[in-house]
Amino acid sequence: MRGQPKILHNTSDIELWPGGLLHARSNADARVLARALTVLRRKSDGRYLAAVLPEGMLALSPRWTHEPGVDAALDVLEGLRTDRGFDIDAAGELPLAHLHERLHGLGLDEDYGEQAGLALVAEPAALAYAGFDRYRRPLWLGAAAARAWRAMQRSAAASGIVLEAISGYRSHEYQLGIFERKLARGLTLAQILSVNAAPGYSEHHSGRALDIGTPGEPPAEESFERTAAFAWLTAHAAAFGFSMSYPRDNPHGIVYEPWHWCHTP
Repeated sequence: MRGQPKILHNTSDIELWPGGLLHARSNADARVLARALTVLRRKSDGRYLAAVLPEGMLALSPRWTHEPGVDAALDVLEGLRTDRGFDIDAAGELPLAHLHERLHGLGLDEDYGEQAGLALVAEPAALAYAGFDRYRRPLWLGAAAARAWRAMQRSAAASGIVLEAISGYRSHEYQLGIFERKLARGLTLAQILSVNAAPGYSEHHSGRALDIGTPGEPPAEESFERTAAFAWLTAHAAAFGFSMSYPRDNPHGIVYEPWHWCHTP
């Protein structure tokens, strides 16, 4: 699989990462990840479950074959072995598995989406590698959004403007973790919802949304609107299919986010 486009294959519970992009957490991890063709990674906490090496599968977590969703992940892996003509643009979306249970666990019901004017957002079944973000983490986006983002970065650079990705795709599990951490810090659900869409309702789940920054500017701050990067985006982003999702006084009750832009194919 090396030498091919870097694609993150997605299932409801497990991600299949291409080799060479994950950070090692120990010397043993480093040796394995350096040789891995594919790594199975649990979405809920990022734990590495198993790696596909040239000589076969290596377990990275005890009893990984009993993990929820492992059969679906292995089905995807088998498809990668047999289908060399994978078309990421035709990969489709994942089912909205277990999402309502997670929302109920937060104290939200089906009325939330209607009240906020937000639709449920499915995760893509596959995402394209779009370079690194500001923190040297792999940036994953839908295929069309990845192409548009890199073209927009190049165009901005030609005008002397540096656009940095702060974050791109986030899974439902990742968004749930944001809520759980903030609730544990004592924030109320209403306070969190003024800044973060509920799990399942964030544009970041779609692989089309980006938080954008520029060097010397703190991430996700309203002050971004006073930068040359924001002025460039305001003038040129629409030509690449990007628009700002949450202007001032938006109908969703989300704070003004000049850094958050979404791609419409």
